[in-house]
Amino acid sequence: MNDADLIARYDGRVPRYTSYPTAPHFKPDVGSAAYGDWLAALPEDVAVSLYVHVPFCDRLCLYCGCNTAVVRGDAPRRAYAGLLEQELRLVATRIGRRARLTHIHWGGGTPTSLPADCLVRIGATIRSLFDVAPGAEIAIEIDPTELPIDRVTALAQMGVTRASLGVQDFAPAVQRAIGRMQSYDETAQCAQSLRDIGIGSLNLDLIYGLPHQTEASVCGTARQALALGADRIAVFGYAHVPWMKRHQSLIPESALPGPLARFAQRRAISEVLEREGGFMVVGLDHYARPGDAMALSAEAGTLQRSFQGYTTDAAPVLIGIGASAIGTMPQGYVQNAPGVPAYAAAIKSGSLATIRGIATTEGDRLRRSVIERIMCDLQADIPANLRTSALEPFAADGLIRWDGKRVVVTEAGRPFVRNVAAVFDAYLTQGNATPRHAQAV
Repeated sequence: MNDADLIARYDGRVPRYTSYPTAPHFKPDVGSAAYGDWLAALPEDVAVSLYVHVPFCDRLCLYCGCNTAVVRGDAPRRAYAGLLEQELRLVATRIGRRARLTHIHWGGGTPTSLPADCLVRIGATIRSLFDVAPGAEIAIEIDPTELPIDRVTALAQMGVTRASLGVQDFAPAVQRAIGRMQSYDETAQCAQSLRDIGIGSLNLDLIYGLPHQTEASVCGTARQALALGADRIAVFGYAHVPWMKRHQSLIPESALPGPLARFAQRRAISEVLEREGGFMVVGLDHYARPGDAMALSAEAGTLQRSFQGYTTDAAPVLIGIGASAIGTMPQGYVQNAPGVPAYAAAIKSGSLATIRGIATTEGDRLRRSVIERIMCDLQADIPANLRTSALEPFAADGLIRWDGKRVVVTEAGRPFVRNVAAVFDAYLTQGNATPRHAQAV
């Protein structure tokens, strides 16, 4: 079957499976009281990860699907930083001890939009409330065009070990269309500034499917990305969801590549990164240098999937801090109020800001395990009660090998791995959730 036929058959809208059940199925019956009980019940020796969400940026990028907003002036940023510290204390109080942190991830938005002294103070608060393990990875997302020298100094004081730089595309025509002007030189300068303070691990984010992109242009961006010397590169397909993110309606849809062109762009980037850069492809959309922790984790079958995408972090508990942040607990998932005003009102009242979530069942956890292994390893043993004839069309099209007990996604099937995982999603057809997801390819 040729590419056009495969895309016509499989390019629907399916989840990215950064969780299971996925966020559209969270319910308000899991709120702050339930979350408080779940925190108090955490086992003494459990490893914990921390995610800190900063929903502010200095500019609006039209392609963005994150929960963020442009904020001017320091006052609202400082106020929000104070709320993060309050929430950290609330969470630590519910846990009742200094839980051991093995991973800290600052995301957004642009975390470095917070004032430098706020970043340092929050970092110190985390260390005062939690037991940060020696060698814990401390990662942060950065807009290379907005990193003043005081923020660089703050990152050094915070002990940041890994930085993720948003690139998306270096072609000026594409940048103009998505409202994100960013030169290669200022990106390279940012990367060097981070290396100068000892941050040796760099990630880059690229996007295909943006307006005016071509196979040639995305290959050019991929080669420039290689020249920046990153250890990992994530390559995402642009999710055009203007019904969810209204600012995306400012992107000219006539300039967006069609499904077949998107597929060709994805393949072209992959060839540059693998053949010219020597990167190892990891899961659906990540690439890592051989010897990098993510490459080693993928080879060992210990790669994980979380709300930040692929990760080497194996902690079973993720505590989300900040507006809209999602947490993973042994009992299920929780999410904070997405808007800053509602989040602030809850924290100021001394309450956890959780407004929805889901308590997972034994069946959910079984399906989650299968879906995660398919997404991470491209293979999984299928329990007898989950075996299904729905896999047979994938096998007939050469996208998987299926012997009735074990599914193995072929290299041809890698771009469609979300579709394969969706076979085991018992929630997918419930309600109106499906149209909210991004294109499969």
